[in-house]
Amino acid sequence: MNILKDILYKVQIAAVAGDTSVAVNALCFDSRKVSLNDVFIAIRGAEADGHAFIDAALRQGAVAVVCEEMPGSMVNGVTYVQAEDTHAALAVMASNYYGNPSGNIKMVGVTGTNGKTTIATLLYQLFRKAGYKTGLLSTVRIMVDNKEYAATHTTPDPLTINRYLDLMTQEGVEFCFMEVSSHGIAQKRTEGLRFAGGIFTNLTHDHLDYHHTFAEYRDVKKRFFDLLPKEAFALTNADDRNGAVMVQNTAARKYTYALKSYADFRARILENQFGGLLLKIGENEVWVKLIGQFNAYNILAIYATAELLGLETMEILRLVSELESVQGRFQYFVSEGGVTAIVDYSHTPDSLKNVLQTINSIRTGNEQLITVVGCGGDRDKAKRPVMGEIAAELSNKVIFTSDNPRTEDPEEIIREMEQGVAPQYYNKTLSVTDRKQAIKAACQMAGQNDIILIAGKGHETYQEINGERKDFDDFKIAGELIKALDK
Repeated sequence: MNILKDILYKVQIAAVAGDTSVAVNALCFDSRKVSLNDVFIAIRGAEADGHAFIDAALRQGAVAVVCEEMPGSMVNGVTYVQAEDTHAALAVMASNYYGNPSGNIKMVGVTGTNGKTTIATLLYQLFRKAGYKTGLLSTVRIMVDNKEYAATHTTPDPLTINRYLDLMTQEGVEFCFMEVSSHGIAQKRTEGLRFAGGIFTNLTHDHLDYHHTFAEYRDVKKRFFDLLPKEAFALTNADDRNGAVMVQNTAARKYTYALKSYADFRARILENQFGGLLLKIGENEVWVKLIGQFNAYNILAIYATAELLGLETMEILRLVSELESVQGRFQYFVSEGGVTAIVDYSHTPDSLKNVLQTINSIRTGNEQLITVVGCGGDRDKAKRPVMGEIAAELSNKVIFTSDNPRTEDPEEIIREMEQGVAPQYYNKTLSVTDRKQAIKAACQMAGQNDIILIAGKGHETYQEINGERKDFDDFKIAGELIKALDK
């Protein structure tokens, strides 16, 4: 049993009614999961307000309630705590409940529009190869050293984060690399955590359905660096125009990385081909198995982070050369018939442009580039015509299709993407609403040496339609369809 007042340490409290010396069992922010002697934290969400479920939580046996607004009538024997912000309160309480496990691990958070998963995952790979017990909290998966757990959000809720961090400390994990999303920062999910460092990748158009304006999106990202302690490092991309903004108010030690600007850590691309990249980092050359300029940035951020965490230069270079690409991030295969199929998570205008430009910089120009792309439903609508425009401009042929339409009409999403296509590119495009049929059409259109890019879903192994998730794996389906055509 934990004592409530201990769990409330460092929570910004406005008022208390009742006894904070009461023993409590667990923390809950979902009234349906409350058990006897639990604390219920009332969170105001996008779809529901936890304050409406306080009575339900009490009927389930909650012994204490943390809320932003005290209820009109209070139950005798129940402790009520009014917090200034229950999102922040939940994060701090979760850390306290699990004994502040982030303080026992060197945690590095990665934030930005693109590259978070690749950088966090490859840092996990690198430090494991270096012989350290390492943890990973990412979009694709959660790793506690060599044990894998399913991931459901880019940045999980604070209870989930701290539960896994506690498990990591029990397993003797020394380093943990974590994706930090703008949603996670806005909802205070990372407050109460102690980071040894933070990495900023880049900032481009994304999530404006949630943040409303680009300035708001930028400032939310910046908040992560504002809260870093002075002992931590803040590593920022000097080539991104928002790179300096991210760290202007941080107390952490500031470092920069860049391919084009003056920076503390610099690299240059010497060769870029489907087999990988030859990079010059500082005065040393290294061959890596990843492809494209965007991955050169990722590798440089990984190199810089490893050095800032104390690894030796030559060891880092050796380990970087062994790194494998991340599932769903420029993941490709070449068929028996000579067709190259690439699956990539690129679901923003900038990431799609990066991938297409990378392919175009490597290809000879004698082959077709066929792009299959869609946009997610119930998400930022403004990027749809932009992605349509980019796909049409930088591909030989484009098939617009369904992504995860969720509750929206997939054909309407496709129409919005088509609105961005310039008239001179109309004859390049067609729409096939069914995603499997769209991939099949691309495979049938492709000849020897042609390249197919299947963009948008990457590592996801499902398609979400009207609230239902159905099995759907771009990489697997493309492989099966191309293999069938090769026969």
